[in-house]
Amino acid sequence: MKTKLRLDRANGKLMGVCSGLANWSGIDVSILRIIFVLATIFGVGAPVLIYLALGLIVD
Repeated sequence: MKTKLRLDRANGKLMGVCSGLANWSGIDVSILRIIFVLATIFGVGAPVLIYLALGLIVD
């Protein structure tokens, strides 16, 4: 059974979104951070808005 998605503020850099997603999905946190940075630089979708929404909505 998967764990519940939670922010990991103890290991997080900004709001703990990437580290929380890494704990939930089993992907390395560095890879998720690189994906978010590259998506922000290349303008794919709205990664900054998604990051902020996850940071505010997820417990």
